[in-house]
Amino acid sequence: MRVHHKEIKINREQELTFDNLDALTREYGEHAIRFVVCGCDDSHRFLEVDFLETDNSDLWPAGKKGIFAFRQREGENADSFNAVLMIPTGIGCEIGGHEGDGNAVCRLIASACDTLVIHPNVVNATDYNEMPPNTLYVEGSTMTRLLMGQVGLQKVRANRLLTLVDRGITKYNEEIRNAVSTARITLGIDSDIFEMEKLTSCKIGLSRSGRAVGTLEDMENLFETIDKYGDSYQAIALSTHVERDTDWYREYFNPDREYQDVAVNPTGGIEAMMTHAAVELFNKPCAHAPAPQGDSPHHGVFEPRLAPVAGSIRHIHCVLKGLHKSPRIVFYEAGFNARDVSCVLIPDGCVGLPVLACIQQGIPVIAVKNRNIMSNDLDELGFEHGKFFRAENYLEAVGIMQMLKEGIALDTVTRPISHTRILE
Repeated sequence: MRVHHKEIKINREQELTFDNLDALTREYGEHAIRFVVCGCDDSHRFLEVDFLETDNSDLWPAGKKGIFAFRQREGENADSFNAVLMIPTGIGCEIGGHEGDGNAVCRLIASACDTLVIHPNVVNATDYNEMPPNTLYVEGSTMTRLLMGQVGLQKVRANRLLTLVDRGITKYNEEIRNAVSTARITLGIDSDIFEMEKLTSCKIGLSRSGRAVGTLEDMENLFETIDKYGDSYQAIALSTHVERDTDWYREYFNPDREYQDVAVNPTGGIEAMMTHAAVELFNKPCAHAPAPQGDSPHHGVFEPRLAPVAGSIRHIHCVLKGLHKSPRIVFYEAGFNARDVSCVLIPDGCVGLPVLACIQQGIPVIAVKNRNIMSNDLDELGFEHGKFFRAENYLEAVGIMQMLKEGIALDTVTRPISHTRILE
């Protein structure tokens, strides 16, 4: 059982409809769990898809709907103003693409709405996670399913956590135990630990576009463990070894490296591949913290966006805090769903299922200038009038959020203002 990555080229004229994408990915005979459009040239679009390869029909029944299943929302619930903040992992976002450097932005955006839905990459920073109380912390695939109309989110007071770790050198497993104990006495979480004997092989890599990806082999033990113990727990925390002995990894965490506008976090992609697969199969909140197999290589004074990695050995406290109150994944009608989403914030240039879902759902999208390696022109996607906005930064994005909340048209608060149109 494995999770792996494929790069697919399609004609630029081919519509990015969910039916087309579903048919395209099914041709590979595997189960798509993650999808992104990286960019295009004059004649082609370049897609990247992560696939789960398994013959276990118990994990993936024949009738199970895939990631491209879509349900149209019936209008918007205007009783509250709720936002979704996406900062995709592994694409080098200047803000939020590193070690929890999206936390301050998260707090800013949360102050402008009633509820903010976020995913781990926004706030996870080794031992630090400063998400405000009005946030819903969900794994990236759950955020996609929310916008696609597949599921609802049910708020909880607390989850019981199962923390799964690879059995390794004794002192590192002792440190994991101390980290979970710390979260128990500081956050008040309820968590048990299970040490897995058979390790999943996690190899990081870079796609042709420059995204952080990789390959996961020998997934059977991880999934069998979740299947065996999962019914007694509401959320799964993962701390597994990731093979990181590459020049790319060492250069990214080189304390002498000059500040770069675009630098891709090397482990983010493989972590997303693992958690997407686990959530898709078991329908439980899940997040991952990479566990080193030897002494920490993170020594020295780092630039601020990478600094949290030098302050932690186990990197898992942020995951435990996020999963403590992560909402449960329920049927669409039973929880917070696509009707409750008032707007979605993304880094400009990014196109994946969440953006395509917003176009179909009529959910306003705010594309924020946040430099990254994606090269899509969102103006080409056919947004309805008044459903797409660009912001120079997250401060400006908050102003657009307030405008949407109050029902104010953008051109009425900018100058010069045009004459009122007369239709002929």
